[in-house]
Amino acid sequence: MTAGTTGPPFGIYVIWHPEYLEGQAIAVQLASHFDADRFRSPVGGIDMPVTFRNANMAGSDVLMSIAWDDTDATTVVVLADGAMARNISWTKYVQRHVEQAQSRGFGSRVVPVIMDTDALDVCSSMQTLRWYQWTGDSEGRQQHLVKDLTQEFIRTLRYIVEIQYPGVIDDLGDYMGNVNVFLSHSTHDVHGASVARNIRDLLHNHSAVSSFFAPHDIPSDMSLDTVISRSIRDSVMAAIHTDSCSSREWCRHEVIDAKRQGAQMVVIDCLQTVDERPFPYLGNVPVIRMDPTSTDAVSLVAGLLLEEVFKFYLWRYSTKFLGGSSPRIIFLDRSPEMVSLAALPDTYDDKTRMVMYPDPPSGTSGIDLLSDAYDSIQLFGLTEWQVGADT
Repeated sequence: MTAGTTGPPFGIYVIWHPEYLEGQAIAVQLASHFDADRFRSPVGGIDMPVTFRNANMAGSDVLMSIAWDDTDATTVVVLADGAMARNISWTKYVQRHVEQAQSRGFGSRVVPVIMDTDALDVCSSMQTLRWYQWTGDSEGRQQHLVKDLTQEFIRTLRYIVEIQYPGVIDDLGDYMGNVNVFLSHSTHDVHGASVARNIRDLLHNHSAVSSFFAPHDIPSDMSLDTVISRSIRDSVMAAIHTDSCSSREWCRHEVIDAKRQGAQMVVIDCLQTVDERPFPYLGNVPVIRMDPTSTDAVSLVAGLLLEEVFKFYLWRYSTKFLGGSSPRIIFLDRSPEMVSLAALPDTYDDKTRMVMYPDPPSGTSGIDLLSDAYDSIQLFGLTEWQVGADT
């Protein structure tokens, strides 16, 4: 498939041996999660196909192959158990696709998930996800798998969006770069720092995610504003909304800086009593409720942060080949608001700028309000703009 076509940017295959009975349930859960509306909207409603491979071709001993060229990036998730390890046809099948993926560059991946210790030799030369080592019930392990796979998918999409020469081994360092989470919190109430610390600990202990946690990560000889702004630029922000958050100057500064730089953000609602004057720029992003006295929702928060980064790269991919080099056409990765429009670059010729954002289109009243404030800007949902461009 040629980059920039109208087909799906990303394809997922799930492989398991037919005797592994839990494989079907895990594959269905992955399909329902990743081929969902929240991931279709950044790419103009295009499905993200999740294809199963757990049987031979009809009337044949041949296992069905992977259609690497049907999408610009493909990841094969192998649920490897003892039944697969004991079947030489299946182990050769997996190894063949590992070799094919490695020959194609970082846009093609095989991610082995070791379901039990009998399968340790299926992909012994590769780093693997170890399902059998994870704690909790099957549902909890499935959530863990979704989070870990999302990290791997982010690496692949980031690579095909940002790296100029796919497959060049010198780019390995760029490819391996972790997602960074900026933990914005108030230290002036009981829970701000403790919630931030719990999220940081989970990210560091259970995933390949980095974090920025002020003041601990600010060098003693550096300007606060410079370090914080630079860290926000390369991060997804976890804005921890506790009772004192809206009244703290640095919390407000960090959120506005993130919005102006177009950083992804998730608001974590940890209010215990009342916020007397809620900060208006905490809106227009996903919000998740979390009891600040409990760590039960920390894993869900981590998953949501990764989803926002994944959606961002889906959006970057879908718009990479649209609009050409015109300074009049600008793509925002979320619905427009006052602060994001105020941060847009100045035009070179005072002509009206066209701003595109992910579906669905915003309501008429909201668009009218923004248009009144910025009369030199036209606002379109991505599909709305594409339909207009084709007519």
